[in-house]
Amino acid sequence: MRKQERHKLLKQLLVENIIYRQEDLVNLLTERGIEVTQATISRDIKQLQLVKVPLSNGSYRYTLPSEKEVDASVKLAKTIQDAYIDSDVHHEMCMLKVQPGNGPTVSSLIDQMQYSEIFACISDDDTVIIFNRSEKDALQMHEKIMQMIDAKKQSRR
Repeated sequence: MRKQERHKLLKQLLVENIIYRQEDLVNLLTERGIEVTQATISRDIKQLQLVKVPLSNGSYRYTLPSEKEVDASVKLAKTIQDAYIDSDVHHEMCMLKVQPGNGPTVSSLIDQMQYSEIFACISDDDTVIIFNRSEKDALQMHEKIMQMIDAKKQSRR
């Protein structure tokens, strides 16, 4: 099962069930014939930005973040505008150099966008590597990033 499909199912499970622990999500997915590890669920929780809220009995449950949070595309554009240093494309890869400390945030936001042209995205402290599905996709992704940066330049005029 692809990550996007799993995320959609996890959201559905959160609406239909009270989920106390990560293990509960693993078990619900296993009941549906979907084998995942606790580590995968942990990453999914981070990417979906799930939160634990208190219940009246003193326990906590996972829930989706409130809708009033800023859209991931807005966060991504702002973060790239503020942190961007340089970028380049090589074959199916797009590389971003960002201010130190911003690599994981940019990578996570790119993952949240679920761009169809992206196979995977990894980062360290100041570098993000986007693995695209094709060379054409890498060029398109680079163009999207450049448009985000250009939007800031144009708003200053």
